Amino acid sequence: MAAKKAAGANPYPHKWHVSMSVPAFVAEFAGAIEPGTTLEGREVSLAGRVYAKRASGSKLLFYDLRGEGAKVQVMADLRTSELEDEGAFAALHDEVRRGDIVGVRGRPGKSKSGELSLFPVAFVVLAPCLHMPPSARFGLVNQETRYRQRYLDLMANPRVAEGFRVRADVIRYVRAFLDARGFLEVETPMMNAIPGGAAARPFVTHHNDLDMRLYMRIAPELYLKQLVVGGLDRVYEVGRQFRNEGIDMTHNPEFTTCEFYMAYADYVDLMALTEEMVSGMVLKLKGSHVITYHADGPDKPPIQIDFSPPWRRIPMVKGLEDALGVTLPTPLESDACRDFLDALCKEKGVDCSRPRTTARLLDKLVGEFLESQCVDPAFIVDHPQLMSPLAKWHRDSPGMTERFELFINCREVCNAYTELNDPIVQRRLFADQMKAKDQGDDEAMPVDEGFCTALEYGLPPTGGWGMGIDRMAMLLTDSANIKEVLLFPAMKPEGDEARLLEKLAL
Repeated sequence: MAAKKAAGANPYPHKWHVSMSVPAFVAEFAGAIEPGTTLEGREVSLAGRVYAKRASGSKLLFYDLRGEGAKVQVMADLRTSELEDEGAFAALHDEVRRGDIVGVRGRPGKSKSGELSLFPVAFVVLAPCLHMPPSARFGLVNQETRYRQRYLDLMANPRVAEGFRVRADVIRYVRAFLDARGFLEVETPMMNAIPGGAAARPFVTHHNDLDMRLYMRIAPELYLKQLVVGGLDRVYEVGRQFRNEGIDMTHNPEFTTCEFYMAYADYVDLMALTEEMVSGMVLKLKGSHVITYHADGPDKPPIQIDFSPPWRRIPMVKGLEDALGVTLPTPLESDACRDFLDALCKEKGVDCSRPRTTARLLDKLVGEFLESQCVDPAFIVDHPQLMSPLAKWHRDSPGMTERFELFINCREVCNAYTELNDPIVQRRLFADQMKAKDQGDDEAMPVDEGFCTALEYGLPPTGGWGMGIDRMAMLLTDSANIKEVLLFPAMKPEGDEARLLEKLAL
């Protein structure tokens, strides 16, 4: 490399004309050429990464060239090269290494054995690979390396790129579904003066010019509802949320959701819409309503998940009472109910960290005894008001709300409700959340006066809905770990990177 630069040569050319991609080359010529022939009068220019190099003497070399998930053989022959001098030809190909990015221009053809090939006239190294890349034959299996150096994972494991294409298909399908129903895609702030829209611990940052603390958003909900107040009856946003919480197989500090708000709809309408969207998505992307999923990893037996609608609807409190054979004390907000749930968690061995509020205890019990029933898609519906400060009270069941969560493979994928639009009730419920915050619940939402003021101008009857894009992608790519569907998952720095960050922090 240094010698090449010293001689005045540029090892990193600025440009190489590509007339077609490697997948397009394979699609056009795989069935159009007879073995042992080339297409005279047709010249094609390709580029890609060298995955293998084989020599048959100094005048004939074979390369496996890959690009965008496809492979083609390059047969570099002195007789067809623009380099007529054997020494120059040998010098060029001697410097080519596995992993290099190269450009090739020549005629399409097939070898005598019938392998689709390009017979190059011109062969140029566009970017040398200065490290030994992973072997395409054996792949890259070290999980830490795969997640920390995703580019190596994409080089060595072609199925990984396909998984991210499926993820893109999920987002594309959701957008098309909502666009076709008259929704407007919008963008709302990612940094908020008040963290709201969900119960979660936020990330904190600081704006120097304004000299104020800001929070990375945990949900776009409150902004989107203000747009409905303003007359945008159907809005949605696909974007990142940030929650300062634990990392595990299904959680990452930053993740992607789609939220929409639909004026003049309620949670019953949204259940029907959810069934239509998700079942249609699975059918389109997988070709069937039934998928095979390795819920416990690729080495464990798979399960079958059937997305055929209609899906089960399980009332939260009644379902929990039926599952445990108990009757919860009423009202649910009472100390007697909290003590009952506290004792029940201890009896059943259900872990709940402090503060052991009624809402948190209920949530842990539901997770253990109701969510575990939901392998096929199922709605857990009618949550207690104390668990749902932004949801509207149930019109038929006192103390409950018109809310549902969709669970698939025992994990939450969607959350939706008939939106609370009474500003007086909303202020009171925000105040109740502040009491929980005072008790030590740092996930409780603070009072957002700006949002309450917006409600005073009139929010029409509205249904609000949110889906976790990452979890949906996990299901459709047969991934048990959320890191498999995030190109760059959160990882604790190590080695030189960790040492550099330590110095910067001093």
